[in-house]
Amino acid sequence: MSTAPADRVGPALPYRLVATDLDGTLLRPDDTVSARTRDALAAATAAGAAHLIVTGRSVPWTRHVLEDLGYEGLAVCGQGAQVYHAGERRLLTSVTLDRQLAGLALSKIEAEVGPLALAASRDGLDGEVLVGPGYVVQDGPLPVTPLGDPADLWAAPLNKLYVQHPGLDDDALAAVARDTAGDLVGVTMAGEGIVELLPLGLTKATGLSLAARRLGVKAADTIAFGDMPNDIPMFAWAAHGVAMANAHDDLKAVANEVTASNEDDGIAVVLERMLGRV
Repeated sequence: MSTAPADRVGPALPYRLVATDLDGTLLRPDDTVSARTRDALAAATAAGAAHLIVTGRSVPWTRHVLEDLGYEGLAVCGQGAQVYHAGERRLLTSVTLDRQLAGLALSKIEAEVGPLALAASRDGLDGEVLVGPGYVVQDGPLPVTPLGDPADLWAAPLNKLYVQHPGLDDDALAAVARDTAGDLVGVTMAGEGIVELLPLGLTKATGLSLAARRLGVKAADTIAFGDMPNDIPMFAWAAHGVAMANAHDDLKAVANEVTASNEDDGIAVVLERMLGRV
C-alpha cells in the first residue's frame, strides 16, 4: 500500500488525503486491520487519494503495522515528531524534546500532585521505550526496556515522556500538567493511561502538515479519522474530521461527524459512503 496519490480508476473521493490514527481508529482491539477496512482504503487509493497513517506511536512501535499493511509511503509517528518513509525505511524529519525543560516540567507537576510513574520514547528508527518503576504499559505486547537507573532517562535524545499518577485519572492528570507546566512542554492524552509530555507546540497536525506538503496535498483536501484528544489538532487542520463511536467526548465535540467504532469498521463506513459503494 502506497501513500502517494494514484491515478483515478474508480469513483472520485471528495478528498485527496485520508489521514488515519492507529489505535482505537484503524486498528481493531486485537491490533489488526479488517479486510473490509483494507478494501475501503484500497478503493480510496484507486480513486486518487493518498492514505497517511498519523499515530502517537514512535516508529519502532509502528513499523510492524506498516509492514503488515504493505504500506510503503509516508507515516507520521511519535505524535507528529517523526515523518517516516516506510518504503525507504528512513526518518525524513524528527523533533526531540528539550530534556532540561522536560525535567523542569516534571518537577513542577510532581510538586503539585506528588511522584509520577514515568516512561520515555527515545529518538531514532530503533529508539527504545524506557519504562520506569510503577508505569503500566497500555499498548499491549510492544517492546519496552525497563529503566533501572533514573539517570538513564535523560542519557539520550527523547521524543516524549509518558506520565502516570496513582490517584488521578488521565483527564485530571493532563489538566494539572497543562496548568503547571504548559509553558514548558506540550501535554496530550493519547489513550487510556497515556498522558504525554511533548516538545512545546508539537502536535499531530505538525507532522501531518509536513507530510501533506511532501505529497502535494493541502488541508482543504484532507479527511482525518481519530479517537482521542491528541487527534483534536489534526481535526482542526483537516477539512473534515471523523470521530469513531468509541472516541473520547472531547474529540466528538469538535468532529464533523461520528462514525461506527474501530471494531465495527468505522473508517470503511465513511469511505464506502463517499465512494458511493453503499
